[in-house]
Amino acid sequence: MRRAKKKQLSRRQFIRGAATTVGGLMAVPTIITSTALGTNGKVPASERIVLGGIGIGNRGSHDLRWMLPESDVQFVAVCDPQRSRAEAVKKIVDTRYGNKDCKIYHNTPEFLAERTDIDALLVTTGDRWHALASIMAMRAGKDVYSEKPSAMTIAEGQAVVETARRYRRIYQTGTQRLSEGNFTFCNEMLRTGRLGDIHTVRAHIAPWDAAEMRHDWLPGQPLPPKEEVDWDQWLGPCPWRPYNPEYTRGGWRGHYDFHTSCIGEWGAHTFASCQVAIGAADTAPVEYGYVNNESGDGMVTKFANGIKMILERDMDKKYWRGSCGVRYEGTRGWAAAADGYSKPDVSSPAMLDDFRKIVYDYIARTGRPMSHVRDFLDCVKSRRQTVANPVVMHRTMTAVHAANICMWLKRDLKYNPVKEEFINDPEANRMRSRAMREPWII
Repeated sequence: MRRAKKKQLSRRQFIRGAATTVGGLMAVPTIITSTALGTNGKVPASERIVLGGIGIGNRGSHDLRWMLPESDVQFVAVCDPQRSRAEAVKKIVDTRYGNKDCKIYHNTPEFLAERTDIDALLVTTGDRWHALASIMAMRAGKDVYSEKPSAMTIAEGQAVVETARRYRRIYQTGTQRLSEGNFTFCNEMLRTGRLGDIHTVRAHIAPWDAAEMRHDWLPGQPLPPKEEVDWDQWLGPCPWRPYNPEYTRGGWRGHYDFHTSCIGEWGAHTFASCQVAIGAADTAPVEYGYVNNESGDGMVTKFANGIKMILERDMDKKYWRGSCGVRYEGTRGWAAAADGYSKPDVSSPAMLDDFRKIVYDYIARTGRPMSHVRDFLDCVKSRRQTVANPVVMHRTMTAVHAANICMWLKRDLKYNPVKEEFINDPEANRMRSRAMREPWII
């Protein structure tokens, strides 16, 4: 029983208890720093979220720098199969804190097993690892902020949803435009009926690469020492491929083994914005119309309520002027937003008169901050579902995968979002999952 009670002690209880003597037998002077106590405006150590990271590269470094200034975060460790990347992250963290405390790990299972003190993880690997690393982390009792696209298949998305539910974990996918003012304004214009009856939403897909990805692989090069690059760890659940340094420098994009195509690249963002706006974040389109081009540009998908979501590369800037754009069209007007806008584009300038009020009303109504990272951290503390929770991720990524499958099979598809299967199409249904290489399986 004594052992059982000890196991029930939380990390924070342990921290508080460790500062006291046992049974009053010893009275050892203890120096407690102002940082630990939380004076001078700092959050006490017992109230901080202990954060770690898996696979933090270029995009992940952006996320990390976004999280580090938060006063209730303490980043303590990074795991990466590439030593150079792990050391770069350690330098960022140690510079921020003015110490040398950030620990480096290279083996994900060992990292998760050893660091029982970590509350939450930033997962910013390449696409192939997002779902698996998130699932492993949640099974180890960690909350997760995962970069997008957060699942390589429909089956992976289902597994993330089930794992978060079973282990009662907080999860946020990195579709940060769900927490930005311009996109929120457009969503609220739609939700509140200011655009009239919505018939069409348009979602930006990346204007590079193709929907049809490469199935070959790069020529093999001499494998570096394992302490420099653990190639087996880097590949993870993907089929074994010979080592080539181009992969580790981002050259995996455009390869079927590692990527979700030009549709997944930006569609992970824009499908989420569109589906949340029209109230379809817990479902997916039921029809996908094949288009005879390399990218899926112009594909019309349709939801059960009749609203169309059209995939647009928009090379001529007809619908927006920046990246990851969305546009919502109704019987009373339209609104559009993309990266780099000072204010959304609207069909009538008068629509912008209440811009601030509409965004502030959303914040007051939902309690959501205009910061995706802050929403995640707040939910880690409150245990409330995030704005981009596992269901939102899975259902919007389902639309991505179904659109890809439509392009790969070169035919129209119909999908049942309740049963989560394609209708009368065994070949398409087989593509809902991929084989995973042992031992990197869900």
